[in-house]
Amino acid sequence: MLAIERRREILSRLALEGKVIVSELAKDFDVTEETIRRDLDKLDKEGLASKTYGGAVSRQNPLLDLPYKIRIGVNVEQKQKISDTIASLVEDGERIMLDASSTAIYIVKKLKNKKNLTVITNSVEVLLELADKPDWTVLSTGGVLKEGALSLTGSSAEKMIASYHVDTAICSCKGIDTEFGVTESSEKDSLIKQAMFASAERCILAADSEKFDRKSFVRVCRMSDVDILVTDERPADKWADFCRNNNIRIVY
Repeated sequence: MLAIERRREILSRLALEGKVIVSELAKDFDVTEETIRRDLDKLDKEGLASKTYGGAVSRQNPLLDLPYKIRIGVNVEQKQKISDTIASLVEDGERIMLDASSTAIYIVKKLKNKKNLTVITNSVEVLLELADKPDWTVLSTGGVLKEGALSLTGSSAEKMIASYHVDTAICSCKGIDTEFGVTESSEKDSLIKQAMFASAERCILAADSEKFDRKSFVRVCRMSDVDILVTDERPADKWADFCRNNNIRIVY
């Protein structure tokens, strides 16, 4: 296993468990404890974890905008479950918008067996993934490349999105809250997602179970603006009641 792959797995464990222990990681990855300490040193310096005596604790929070190369390797199992579900909701011939979240690349991989899709996206990674789909129509939003995120943002991207009307918009987020709604850590990302939802007949929100009852920095929209909420496991009863009362379909 490469060092970057090992660090991604450590971040995934931190996201799920909140802490890691050096001795356990060394045993699981079959490396020395000194190697693990170097990994944790790097994660600490990058602001992704906080070293403690004998291990580290998570710094992940809904305000933190992690680099794409890190986000793509975190919560992989949850993203794959969500992607399978979303793929089952999309029909051949649909026109869709897809954001630049780390979940988007998992979704588009599962959609590649669909026929004659039209995809509008601000994700550089999704554009590259679809380079071998000549039977699809793939449109880039254009815009300013956001550092470390492989996403295109800004007013030109927003204007491009607003000039189209699609069947379905699929976006992820940093957190969802019954009162504050859908939130993101960046205003630029929030404006892109707002534009996509405003241009679609059907709005699908992808949110893994860790994002429930979390509020980030910028509101994207109210929960009632979402048509379908796709997650990886059965949500709490209060969320089931809330979605039922607001005509939001939950799929997991």
